[in-house]
This record gives sequence, C-alpha cells and structure tokens, in this order.
Amino acid sequence: MNWKNIIEKAASYLNEKGVPDAETAGELLAARLLGVGRGFLVSYLEREVSPKYLDAMRRGMKRLVSGEPLQYVLGEWDFRTLTLKCDKRALIPRPETEELVTRVLNHLSQNYQTSRPVVVDVGTGTGAIILSLAAEYKKDAFFIGTDISADAIALAKENAAKLSLHDKVNLVVADGLDEFDEPESIDIIVSNPPYIESAVCPTLDARVYRHEPILALDGGASGLDFYDRYLSDALHLLKDSGAIFFEIGEGQGQAVSKLMYDYGFTDIRIEKDFSGHDRFASCRLQMP
Repeated sequence: MNWKNIIEKAASYLNEKGVPDAETAGELLAARLLGVGRGFLVSYLEREVSPKYLDAMRRGMKRLVSGEPLQYVLGEWDFRTLTLKCDKRALIPRPETEELVTRVLNHLSQNYQTSRPVVVDVGTGTGAIILSLAAEYKKDAFFIGTDISADAIALAKENAAKLSLHDKVNLVVADGLDEFDEPESIDIIVSNPPYIESAVCPTLDARVYRHEPILALDGGASGLDFYDRYLSDALHLLKDSGAIFFEIGEGQGQAVSKLMYDYGFTDIRIEKDFSGHDRFASCRLQMP
C-alpha cells in the first residue's frame, strides 16, 4: 500500500473509534514518521509504505484509540514559532496561550526600550511561554521559568536546549514564586496557572483528565487559588509599575478582576480570546 491508502484507512479507523479530527490525526501521524510538515505529504502519497512505517502507524493509532492525546503520541507540538517536545510531564500548549505571549511581547516593546527587564513565567510546563518570549523579544532581558514539577522543568530544559535557548532562559524547580525573596526584583510575572475547579476536573474530557498532569489543571475549590497566591506574592516582588499577565478560565474574568482590585493593583484589564471568551487578565502595581 502507498501512503495515500494508509492515511485514508487510518482516518476511517480512527473516526470509527471516535478519535477527534481523525483525518488530521492520520495525516499528522504519517508526517511525523516521514519527518516532514503536513503540507509536504502530497509528495509522498504515491510512495509505497515499508513494514517499519506501517507498524509505527499502527502503534500510533492504538495509542490514539486508547485516549492518549495526539500531541503526546506525536511527541511534539507547534507553539507560535517553536516546535516543542511534548509529553505527559507537562500540559499540552494551547492556541489561547499563544495570545498571552503576544500581550507580554507588546508590553515589553512598549515599556522597556532601554532597560533589561526581569520576566518570570510561573508554572512553565513545556516552557512554551518563556521560550517563546526569549525567542521573539529582540532586546536583552532576564527570562526565568519556574515549575513545582521537576519533570516539567526537565522537559522545559530539553526544549530550551533543542531550540538553542538554554543560554537565554533560566529554568528552575520552584513552588510558585517562593524562590524569589528580593523585594521589587521582577518586572513582569506571566502565568497560565491551574484554574479548573477541583470538583470539575474529573468531568473533563478523558484525554485531558487521564493523561495531562493534574497539577497543571486543578486550581482548588474555586479555581482561583493560584491567582490569589501569585497576586499576594507579587505585591512584594514586583517593581514599581511592574505588570502581571494571566490566562484565565472563560468564566473567571469578574472574580480575577476583583482579586486584582482588592490587592490594590491598577490598570486592570480582562480581555477576550478569538472565540469571544474572557481569557486574559492583566494589571500593574503602582507604588504609593
């Protein structure tokens, strides 16, 4: 059989088994095995498939049918300009988070023409946010990514090395911002923290709940635990006019805004993603 036959049969089988976006999944599995972008598959469609590749396609399909996310099966995923190694050690990077990076980049370009800002990504996971900032921001900055999971930091370091960004980003195991003890030492805090209510986590799609790390999902009883904690820490750690950028759940805009207000932050903004849902919260700390 040629690759066209294999991809068609894979899509049909995956669709029959209820795998989402079965045609895309089949094409991406084939592209990953061939080491090409999905758009280049057309050049291979008439080529015969060797037994080695056929067996690999079957293994990948079996993992998908078992409920494992496509990103973990592929072992990598694109995020903005980067291709990141992606596995069960960290949350899968989502498209919405790409927009969060855009907001931080805009803030950097508008406010730090001459100084060298300190940017901290809390709960860095794969390193998607902090590595994208380091890759795309063309001026000097101190980039730091923290995660309570040593496994996640190991993955982020693998990505940093793969992308030749290991000299630009410091990745450390830390519980939130607990490792930072110098007052007024950070310019920007950015985070896509766990924000799903504890009681809701078991109701998530099985591909998420059974495979992605629960540490990166569970935001406590209200889903707001980490916002509350990081805002409290930021009062001590942010410099004058320092900024915070959060990704938030679509129903959390009002609650996160109130937390920011109650802690005394200014320039509070709740912004929507491309789907029209509240998704981003930001604020500044103005010293008296």
